[in-house]
Amino acid sequence: MNAAKRAEIYRRLRDANPSPTTELRYATAFELLVAVVLSAQATDVGVNKATARLFPVANTPDAILALGEAGLRDYIKTIGLYQTKAKNVIGLCRQLIELHGGDVPRDREALEALPGVGRKTANVVLNTAFGEHTIAVDTHIFRVANRTGLAPGVNVRKVEDKLLKLTPDEFKRDAHHWLILHGRYVCKARKPECGRCAIVDLCDYRSKTPFDPAPVSD
Repeated sequence: MNAAKRAEIYRRLRDANPSPTTELRYATAFELLVAVVLSAQATDVGVNKATARLFPVANTPDAILALGEAGLRDYIKTIGLYQTKAKNVIGLCRQLIELHGGDVPRDREALEALPGVGRKTANVVLNTAFGEHTIAVDTHIFRVANRTGLAPGVNVRKVEDKLLKLTPDEFKRDAHHWLILHGRYVCKARKPECGRCAIVDLCDYRSKTPFDPAPVSD
């Protein structure tokens, strides 16, 4: 895939969604951090239901620590792996208070040192909360990058590095959101909906699904 085609892909995704953002609901960088930690192997819808109950009661490191691990579990028990996640969230709250004055650091190394926070979560927070040009590669983005030919790679880090290298600067701020939403709702894992894809003619995927014919009106 050449640079012109790659730029046109992003241009079309931008035209369709000029101001993309995460589907996780949050009001502060801390709420976003907690929501992303909770979202591992869970849906955004499920996380939003849990945080809609949690955040009105506790949405700061101090307030969540006051709940304690058992108290936090009661709010997030509908989410997969909630016991491990509760332990991690309590740990990251404690670390934020002890090392960062209760604030979410705008630093990759400091973020990745927090319990339950890996590179992908750090990328989401840096991009969405702080506007950094990072691209968090999840299963959706990994699939889209490989399937379309936008930035093929054998693992998520290879894809991330390629996307950062090959994505034009004007699109880097929002590339993560465009690609994840495209993978979630159009370029689906089992059966991509090529018939309604805005970039179908630019995509290198050889096994495109057939276009559904337009309904015939009476």
